[in-house]
Amino acid sequence: MSDRHSAISHFLAATPETLGLFYGFLGVLSFSLTLPATRVAVVDLNPTFVGLGRGVIAGILAAIALYITRQPLPSRRQWRSLAIVALGVVLGFPLLSAWAMQQLPAAHGAVVLGLLPLATAIAGVLRAGDRPSLGFWLASAVGSVTVVGFGVWSGGGHLEAAHLILLASVVAAAMGYAEGGRLARALGGWQVISWALVLAAPLELIPTAIAIARHGLVASPTAWIGFAYVCCISQFVGFFAWYHGLAIGGVARVGQMQLLQPFLTILASAVLLGETITPMTLGAASLVIASVALGRRAAVRSVSP
Repeated sequence: MSDRHSAISHFLAATPETLGLFYGFLGVLSFSLTLPATRVAVVDLNPTFVGLGRGVIAGILAAIALYITRQPLPSRRQWRSLAIVALGVVLGFPLLSAWAMQQLPAAHGAVVLGLLPLATAIAGVLRAGDRPSLGFWLASAVGSVTVVGFGVWSGGGHLEAAHLILLASVVAAAMGYAEGGRLARALGGWQVISWALVLAAPLELIPTAIAIARHGLVASPTAWIGFAYVCCISQFVGFFAWYHGLAIGGVARVGQMQLLQPFLTILASAVLLGETITPMTLGAASLVIASVALGRRAAVRSVSP
């Protein structure tokens, strides 16, 4: 019992950066099944319905949470930031990635999404006031090149036109992450994603309804499970930990935890689906973990954005 209390006390006494990395890891862990779940969902369901309908469902959950906890309305300035968050992670990334996943295997997504941590760091410089050191950029570049190289290797060494759509989704997500991480310092992590979902929901209703009218909702149980995951976890609950981590640990530094996402996806596939983990996967994952550790030690200054 004393060892448990000691571990809890040590965790509570950790630096904000360490806590930020911990919460960031929880967020990345929850996001690690997003592309496979989307891929499963769009086999039977229209990608517009999957990409935007997930925001409608999550928006309903967010509205209920905000109402029950009686959260005050954001200020006018905060609404502008919430609009950027909504465009990035509620509208842009889900819709674009759903379109791309209709044409690409989930494993190919790692090719382009491997650039997301680097893009998030750049967005953190532009929007959140982060000023990473040269050592941080070098560690981030090594990790990103490793993930992209692994994705190209695992995908057979070729890229497709759909990767450009996925690249656009990376830009959208990076801006949404950076703006949300900055705003979460004042508004709170779960409040940021909740208000962004509520703000975007009216824009998603009409195209979602049109997609339902044109393509229907006949799908296998597996497709519905994938859709339920992206609605509840990928689009809502996962952001609680993610934005809290970005707020207390810094957008650029915590954003590097995304480098682990492809390998967490592969690990989950091995556990849940019995897929084999190759020595190349283990080697690439080890190099990525090393780059995250080096980035953790590198200096990142923060100035007023």
